[in-house]
Amino acid sequence: MAQIDDLPPLREVIAEHGLDARKSLGQNFLLDLNLTSRIARSAGDLSECTVVEVGPGPGGLTRALLAAGAKKVIAIEKDTRCLPALDQISQHYGGRLEVIEGDALKHNPADLADGPIKIIANLPYNVGTQLLLGWLTTPEWPPFWTSLTLMFQKEVGQRIVGQTGDKAYGRLGVLANWRCHTDILFDLNPKAFTPPPKVISAVVQLHPRETPLECPLKALERVTAHAFGQRRKMLRASLKGLKPDAEARIEAAGLKPTARAEEIDVAGFVALAHAFDQD
Repeated sequence: MAQIDDLPPLREVIAEHGLDARKSLGQNFLLDLNLTSRIARSAGDLSECTVVEVGPGPGGLTRALLAAGAKKVIAIEKDTRCLPALDQISQHYGGRLEVIEGDALKHNPADLADGPIKIIANLPYNVGTQLLLGWLTTPEWPPFWTSLTLMFQKEVGQRIVGQTGDKAYGRLGVLANWRCHTDILFDLNPKAFTPPPKVISAVVQLHPRETPLECPLKALERVTAHAFGQRRKMLRASLKGLKPDAEARIEAAGLKPTARAEEIDVAGFVALAHAFDQD
């Protein structure tokens, strides 16, 4: 295992502070510093930006980000048991780590730092998708972040990068690929975590598109929610609850009312959003 700094091994840190991973907090700690360093490197040059990390736990990825030269890391941690271990890291790295105690769902990373922000995190499984949707649907675009490098269950990662024809294609894939370029960088074996999850994890990276298709965001959210909420139904059935003249609006978007959600690409859903946004 790589030795990236002079701090104690993560297993010793966990034992010292009694940091047993808690299912209620969606915790699975990544202890392999080779892998945390790989994640940090995959995010590119960190020397001129602030990195926001959610759920650092005992600080394995945090240490890798700082060792990789991050100008500053702001870590949001809900579990107060982890704070002493993170404080030790902050002292070791000369205060380049700032720890915010609290729930990441209640903190907007845009308010935490000036200048470029990259979000890099092993997201808690129970709130990861909710956090991502919040970052994807920010009203301002380009967004406050320059990239997202995030760890999810592989199944969620496949949904994020999903395209028409993919089994995993759905609402999340439409929203992500409308505004971003998305990639799965690599998978992580369950054995790399403590405790080992029952699923494979994946590191997903998103870069914002400079000029995504113009689209009314709220309308796109509504259309995708209805269409994929009843994905086995034809659009004329799944969207009829949005507007009384749903079939005419689908045709106005240049689509067949008999098509199903999984057959419609991002551009098609953008056209639907415009059609259903009209009075």
